[in-house]
Amino acid sequence: QVQLVESGGGLVQPGGALRLSCAASRSIILFNAMGWYRQPPGKERELVAEVARGGITNYADSMKGRFSISRDVVKNMVFLQMNSLKPEDTAVYYCYVRHAVYYWGNGTLVTVSS
Repeated sequence: QVQLVESGGGLVQPGGALRLSCAASRSIILFNAMGWYRQPPGKERELVAEVARGGITNYADSMKGRFSISRDVVKNMVFLQMNSLKPEDTAVYYCYVRHAVYYWGNGTLVTVSS
């Protein structure tokens, strides 16, 4: 079992940036992967980015070049740096761990609006 707590969401103008953080309740170093999904209003949940155990990262095509995922295995945290934000990035962003099963945080809301 692992508990995940996201932070860093909020209201930002188009073109702005936000950094999301996810704190895990235990060591993340042996997890198969950690990452972020998002769920825009009225839409299905979709993958944003993932970092695997070996540090290999994977991004959804629409986020490549704008978003960057990183992790701190000492602090047991995963981060999502989001740049050049667009209104269509508005969503609840969920941190997850993939390790036999999925563990999810409660989500943090990102609103991109002028």
